[in-house]
Formats: sequence, C-alpha cells, structure tokens
Amino acid sequence: MKNVYFIPIDSYFKTEEINQSTKLLLEKIVEDEEIPLERYIPLKVHFGEKGNKTFIGPQNFNGIIDFLNKNEIDSGYIETNVLYRGERMKSSSHIQLAKDHHFTQLPIVIADGDHGEAFENISIDGKHFKTCKIAKGIATSNQLIVVSHFKGHMLAGFGGAIKQLAMGCASKGGKLDQHANSIPKVSYFKCKACNVCVKNCPENAIVLGKKAKIQKDKCVGCAACVAHCPFAAISNSWVASISNNFGERLAEYAYGAAKNKRNIYITFAFNITRGCDCEPHSMKPIVKDLGLLASTDAVAIDQAALDLLDKYNGKTVFRRGRKTLAYAEKIGLGSRNYSLIEL
Repeated sequence: MKNVYFIPIDSYFKTEEINQSTKLLLEKIVEDEEIPLERYIPLKVHFGEKGNKTFIGPQNFNGIIDFLNKNEIDSGYIETNVLYRGERMKSSSHIQLAKDHHFTQLPIVIADGDHGEAFENISIDGKHFKTCKIAKGIATSNQLIVVSHFKGHMLAGFGGAIKQLAMGCASKGGKLDQHANSIPKVSYFKCKACNVCVKNCPENAIVLGKKAKIQKDKCVGCAACVAHCPFAAISNSWVASISNNFGERLAEYAYGAAKNKRNIYITFAFNITRGCDCEPHSMKPIVKDLGLLASTDAVAIDQAALDLLDKYNGKTVFRRGRKTLAYAEKIGLGSRNYSLIEL
C-alpha cells in the first residue's frame, strides 16, 4: 500500500499557503520514504495553452523551487511539444508562451527537440506497445518531480499524474501512438509541394511528386512534418483516440515514461474544470478546490484525487477514465490501494 500525502486548501488564490504546503509535502515525503535525490531534478509541468486561464501558474511553484534550492539541487521546467498546431507545437514559440505565462524562475527545456524529433525508445513489452517514444530530455533524466493539474479531459475522462507522464512525457511520435497509432496524413488540396516536409523528415519517409506523400513503411510517426508544414497540409488522425484502448495506451506510455525513475508526484487539485489546460479558452471550475497531494506512486495519487473529489462533492464527478487506473495497476505502474496521510 502506497502513501498519499494530502493538505486540504480551499482556494487556488491562497498562493502563500500553497507554496508553504508544497515545500512541506516534499520535506515530508522525502524524509518518510527515504527518497534519494539527484543533483538535477527537472519539474515536469504544463505551461498552459494560449488563451487558457485555469492552468496552474508558476507563482504556485515557488515552494517546490525553495525546497530544491535548500537541498542544492539544480532544476528546470521541462515540457514536450504537442501534435496540434499552435504556440506549443514548436520549441521557439513554446518557450515564448511559457515566458509569456511567467514561467521564468527556472530554465525552460523542451525535452523532445525543436519539432518533436528528439526521443528515445523505451522498451516496455506491453499489449499495445513494445517500445515507447519518450522525449529525450525526460528519458535521460533519472528523477522528475511530476507536477500535475487534476481536472477533466475530453478523451481521457480526467487528467492527473498518469496523463502527465503519458502524453506529457512522450515525443510527438509517442503522442501520435497514443492518440491514433497511425502516421500523419497529407491533404491533397492544401499541399503546395513546397518540399519543406521532405527536407525536415528525419527518416526520409516523404517523397515529392505533384504532392507530398508519406511512405508508411519508413514513417516512425515523429510528426515533425506536422510542425514544419507552412500550409497546415499535414495533420494527424485521431480515430483510435475514441476506441476503448485509449486508456490502456495512456497507461503503457506512463509506464514507459516512469520506468527506472525515482519520481515524486505532486498534484494540484485546484481550478478543476471539465476540459484540460490544452484548451485555448477560458473555462469555469465545475467543483470546489480540494488542495495538494503528493506520492511516489502515479496510480495511487490519481486514485486518491478521484476519491477525494467524490467525497467532497458527494457524487461521482469524472466517470470516464477510471478503467485506466485498473490497467495501470495491472501492468505494474502503481497501486490503487493507498493510505491517505492528511497533514
């Protein structure tokens, strides 16, 4: 049975209390569970999409940073590029967005390279994946503090530590694997045969005739072509995202991202919206703020967040996505059985 530490805080706007509490949680979990700390521990965060207002802002991470500084540990904000077009699709605009959202206390690292091309294949031998394309900067880190915002998600049902590991730590190709297990597609009408995708394909998987054509037998699904195309002519297929296997795919990628790491998970259960922080618009919280959770187990902390949400609201809030936890437990990512320690 894993420990999940919990500090109830009833408002996202109690910034000083949140920072004091995150520092306390880290001190408690490291001492109680005798966690050895690396000399460099990046913070896996989400910078929030442009237009989103309910992501967890950097003013709430000062307690974590104070803890790291006290222990003379170097750090940085680490993230990965996304599949869809927007500010977070390429490193340059992604970093600028992070700065615009005031993530300036630490260096910013986009772990999968300029356009999502930098990754390592992590072997897991799962039902859906034998290997996972994990962003290189994350794959080569021995330890992460995985900071998650607990909220809803259109496809996953809810987002927490598992989703932050799975989608958040995968390269573009890994995200494509989870969403669709397919290669990008070229729009015949939008393609201008400009040759940009051909020049920037790391696998030489694109040939140019009248239009660009992706060779299925060579494509590794890195999705760099989606980012490079200046005419938005290359896109992703999301068909498998709505299949019953989506939660299992998330769990397997989360397992790959966490494999052989001594991670610490911190979950912010504030601004709990129906949608996720990737949505580029304002949303209103659907339930009241709960507080902060910490654990060394991604499954346990997600289960605890769901249980607390239901308890505090007297009903089941997020129904979808709970099977993901059962599958994650089955493959050895963590345990749904936990002991809640309220501080």
